[in-house]
Amino acid sequence: MQLDGLQAQHQFHVRQRIRMMVNQYEVRAVAADGTEGALLAFAQQKRLAFKARQRLDLGATYDVTDHAGTPIGLFRKDFTQSLFRSTWHVEQAGLPQITGQERSMPVALLRRFVDSLSWLPYHFDFTAGGQPVFSVIKQWGLRDRYVVEVPHPQIDRRLVIAMAIGLDALQGR
Repeated sequence: MQLDGLQAQHQFHVRQRIRMMVNQYEVRAVAADGTEGALLAFAQQKRLAFKARQRLDLGATYDVTDHAGTPIGLFRKDFTQSLFRSTWHVEQAGLPQITGQERSMPVALLRRFVDSLSWLPYHFDFTAGGQPVFSVIKQWGLRDRYVVEVPHPQIDRRLVIAMAIGLDALQGR
């Protein structure tokens, strides 16, 4: 799919494939009736191979680039705020800083302090200046599945997809 077509998308489904030694993800468009549409992207990441700017991963920054290495944006975890409720910052040139947080404090606390509940779905809302930019909702199921909604027209969908996949790979849940 061409970048213009991708930018026109307002909702995606992200599904993790179960594979040994690698994380694989399919990103699909969502049809008007809510069913999964065409494959938009495929991502594969070797386990433990996310490349952060620094070695100690307390608040590591992850750069997102296109196929030619041109920067698209970045995301990073806010270590301090994430002690009780996971918080991420997303940056793209020309846009204000975007902050994403788990929507529910009770669910966030349960997921941290009761290991057997780590499977609970979560909902991240990403906003800039109090306005919604995108959200990532983990669905119930045997495999990790996410619904990604993007109401903001200027945010690069590739950056949103990278953040959604990053949540799965980096949340450690």
